[in-house]
Amino acid sequence: MGSQENFKARGPDSAQVRIQYAALCWRPAATGVEVLLITSRDTGRWVIPKGWPMPGLSPESAAAQEAWEEAGVEGIVCPVTVGRYGYQKCLSVRDSVPCAVAVYGLRVKHLADQFPEAKERQRQWFPTDQAASLVNEPDLGRLIAGFVPPAEGRAAPIIGE
Repeated sequence: MGSQENFKARGPDSAQVRIQYAALCWRPAATGVEVLLITSRDTGRWVIPKGWPMPGLSPESAAAQEAWEEAGVEGIVCPVTVGRYGYQKCLSVRDSVPCAVAVYGLRVKHLADQFPEAKERQRQWFPTDQAASLVNEPDLGRLIAGFVPPAEGRAAPIIGE
């Protein structure tokens, strides 16, 4: 966790909150928008690709890198967050850390068959309402349910701000 030391933030209870970056991978569909969910490696829950800050990468580039590693996604990431959510990351049976996750929209252009975590995860497309109901974090579910893709040529709005 060395490089993430620079990304600590204080929460309301003064606990150390760790920052992560995530990609909300989406594509247009006949009925609106579909969102790509992946399974977590440890519990098999439906999640979106996310991870720790990466030295030398902007937040949205780190989100896009996680989308590649965890889901084989290639596409166009928007540099403006679509929202944020929080959760408790389990580090061990007895340890967890609060995390604040900044989410960036990533329009999927291609899904690769071969990618770093292909053997460790499943991935599946869902309509936004169904995807919102499948994730465990309520704030992430609300973010997915309210997601509106950016118009071509403009940055995405920040939901709830």
